[in-house]
Amino acid sequence: MSLSFDPASVRLPVGHFIDGRVVPGAAALEVRAPSDGRMLADIPCADADVVDRAVGGARAALDASGWGGVRPRERLRALSAWADLIEADTEGLARAEAVSSSRLIAEAGEDDVATSAEQIRFFAEFADKEGGDLAPTDAGHLGLIADEPYGVVGAITPWNYPIAMAAWKLAPALAAGNAVVLKPSELTPFSTVLLAELAVKAGLPAGLVNVVLGSGPVTGAALAAHPGVGKVTFTGSTRAGGEIMANIARAGIKPMTLELGGKSPQVVFGDADLERAAGAIFRSITGNSGQNCVAGSRLIVERGVMEELVAKITARMRTLRPGPTWDEASRYSPVISENQLRRIEGIVAAAREQGAEILCGGARFPEDRHFYQPTVLTSVAPDSPAIREEIFGPVLTVQPFDDEEEAVALARHPTYGLCAGLHARDVGRVFRVMRRLEAGTVWINRYGRSSDHILPTGGWQASGLGKDLGREAYRANRRSKTVLLAL
Repeated sequence: MSLSFDPASVRLPVGHFIDGRVVPGAAALEVRAPSDGRMLADIPCADADVVDRAVGGARAALDASGWGGVRPRERLRALSAWADLIEADTEGLARAEAVSSSRLIAEAGEDDVATSAEQIRFFAEFADKEGGDLAPTDAGHLGLIADEPYGVVGAITPWNYPIAMAAWKLAPALAAGNAVVLKPSELTPFSTVLLAELAVKAGLPAGLVNVVLGSGPVTGAALAAHPGVGKVTFTGSTRAGGEIMANIARAGIKPMTLELGGKSPQVVFGDADLERAAGAIFRSITGNSGQNCVAGSRLIVERGVMEELVAKITARMRTLRPGPTWDEASRYSPVISENQLRRIEGIVAAAREQGAEILCGGARFPEDRHFYQPTVLTSVAPDSPAIREEIFGPVLTVQPFDDEEEAVALARHPTYGLCAGLHARDVGRVFRVMRRLEAGTVWINRYGRSSDHILPTGGWQASGLGKDLGREAYRANRRSKTVLLAL
C-alpha cells in the first residue's frame, strides 16, 4: 500500500484544545506547508485570558478526577489505552504531521508516531514503580521522603519533531500524576491537537491535556508565567530558553526543564571505521535537513583521513533530491520556513566571505526553492558563525586535527554542550576522550538517539537544564516532601 497522499485530504484541527474539546479563536497566524509553501490554515493565538482558561481547566480536571492520587495502575491503564489509540490512528497522525512539518511521511508514521506511543507506554510503567523513600532515623521517629505531582505542568514544544516532542512532555508529566497545558510551535500545531483528542477518547479525564496555540512571545510567555503552573518544560533554542527563564524569574520562581540548542562535534580518529563513521555523520546532518538540536554539525577529523572521510560523506550527500513530505519516495526534507532558509543562507555566505571553501551544496536546490542542499564547508574561520552558531540546517563544517589534545580543544564549544560523537577503535583513547568531551550525551561509533527510552537526554552549559527521557524525566515531574513523625 502506498504511503503517498493528497495533502488537501488531511483533517487539520484549527483551534485550541481546552476542557476536552477544540475551541476556535480568531485567525491570527498563518500555517504553511514547508514542502511547497501552500496555505494550510489560519490558527488563533492564545492570549493571557485563553491561557488562564486552559490552566484553570487543567486544575479543575485534576481536582475533580483525583488523577494525581488514584491508584497508579489506573493511570498506567489509561495511558496504555491512549498509546493503543495513537498506534491505531498512525495513518491520520502521520499525514497531519507530514503535511505541516518537515517530517517525511515515510518517517512520520514508522518513526515519530510509533515512538510517541512507545514513550507513553514507557513512562506509564513508572506510575506504580517509583515512589518515596524511608529515611534512617532514631528509634523514636519515622522519617519519610514522600513525592507528589506538581499539579499543572506547562509544556512548550518545537517545530522540528512535533508529535514526538509532545509525547516527550506529556507522557512523564501525566504518568507522574499531573495535568498539562501544552503550547506547540505555531508552525506545526495540528498533530498535537489530534494527540489531545485521542487522550480524551482513551479515557483520560477531559481537561487533563490541554493545547493552546499561539506564538512564543504571547502564548508561551503567558503559560510560563502563569501562577497556576507548577513547573515548566521547554525544548527549543537557547535564546528562547533564556527568555523563558527570565520570564519565570520575573513572575515567580518555579522549577523548569530546558532542552536547548546544540553545536555538536563529531570527532573522528584515524583508526575509526571510516565507512561506518561517514554513514553516521551523513545521517546526523541530513536527517530532517539538519533541523535537529542534536545534529552533528561540526566534523573534527584527524588530518590523515580527512580527505577520504569527507569524500565518502559528500558522495552520499550528492545522491539526495528534494521531494514533498507527502510523497513516500521522498528521502530529504524541506526547510521549515522561508525565514529559516534565509538564516541558513546568511550563515553560509558569512563563512564564505571569511574564506571558507564549499565542497558540496551551499545553496537551495535550483529546482525547488523550499529545500537547501546538503552542504560541507572547509577552511572555516574559528570565529565564523558556521562554527559558533546553531544553524539548524544541513550544513557541516570540517576542521582537521593532528593529535588528541587538539581534537579535544576543537570539540569544546564556548556556548553549547548538548551532544558529541566519537569515532575510534582504540578503547583507551575512546574512554580518555569521552571523559573530556563537554556534552550531556556522547555517542561512540554511532550518532543519534536509540529507542532505549531509559537513557536520559539533556545538555550542559547553555544547552539545557535538567533531563528529558529516562527515569530522570519522570522524577522531574514530581516534587519531594520530607516527613518526620514522632513515635
